[in-house]
Amino acid sequence: MHYGNLKQLEEDLLAPSAALIADIQRIQGDIMFLGIGGKMGPSMATLAVRAIRAAGIEKKVIGVSRFSDKNVEQSLNILGIETIACDLLDQGQLQKLPQIPNIIYLAGHKFGTTGNENFTWAMNTFLPGMVASHFKASNIVAFSSGNVLPFVPVTDGGISEETTPEPIGEYAQSCLGRERIFEYFSKKNGTPTLIYRLNYAVDFRYGVLVEIAKAVKEQRPIDLTSQNVNVIWQGDANEIALRSLLHCTSPAKILNVTGPEILSTRWIAERFGEHFNITPTFVNQAAETALLNNASECHRLFGYPKTTIREAIDITAKWFLEGGDLWNKDTHFQERKGKF
Repeated sequence: MHYGNLKQLEEDLLAPSAALIADIQRIQGDIMFLGIGGKMGPSMATLAVRAIRAAGIEKKVIGVSRFSDKNVEQSLNILGIETIACDLLDQGQLQKLPQIPNIIYLAGHKFGTTGNENFTWAMNTFLPGMVASHFKASNIVAFSSGNVLPFVPVTDGGISEETTPEPIGEYAQSCLGRERIFEYFSKKNGTPTLIYRLNYAVDFRYGVLVEIAKAVKEQRPIDLTSQNVNVIWQGDANEIALRSLLHCTSPAKILNVTGPEILSTRWIAERFGEHFNITPTFVNQAAETALLNNASECHRLFGYPKTTIREAIDITAKWFLEGGDLWNKDTHFQERKGKF
């Protein structure tokens, strides 16, 4: 991949793959994103619009959010995404949403859970029930988190979908609640559903790679307690989410989504050190366990991610070195006690 200027780089990374363009033609009906205003929603909806245009078909892409920031709503409209302002927790507003055949459910609450647990449970378990009831005739791809799974020895190769969840802390527990509620309504109403268990998406503006790169650049020591991690480039995660609309089933299908490698945070830091001409420093001993996913079923369905880990590191380093903007949305991937 050739990396030109930042604007061209971002444009190239948002281009839909041939596989996505083919699948978007097979997805019947319009697509609605619930909770579009988060980290992944705008880029995922933009990717859907580009794939639809590349396929030469007619299909609406609709984004739903409170849109407290009107600039976000306007930027989505400019891209060709229809928007509906809605407080999803307000049952009256939710019930006014039009019936759309394909739903990508992105709503949720994580950071700020500690001290505000009741709101987290409302967002992550009560709201899914209302959404599943309202859109019972739709295909639903419901975003979840690898946090529902237990920490495992780093030598185990990660956890596949067959493993029983063991969430640590109230955020992770509420995420399992979200999964169970979507599973319940999928069975009850025959709603085709896919539970998209993501662990962790990275982009040049946020994510595990940005957090490590920032520490290296600022010459801060990197904590090696959680020395191993899974990541997937956000563009690949977006494609998988859209293509997953063709794999929704009743009972609900659970799908782990991440990259194929179990990565070392030390190794990632050393690669950024080479880009920045800085020798990284490290603290603490590595624990023998980590939160790691086995996403082999995802790779069976969709192939390996098209953006490799070395490309992701190169792209992120270029973004840093050329002064690209960053989002202050850390993953807290090193958290081991479930406190968010």
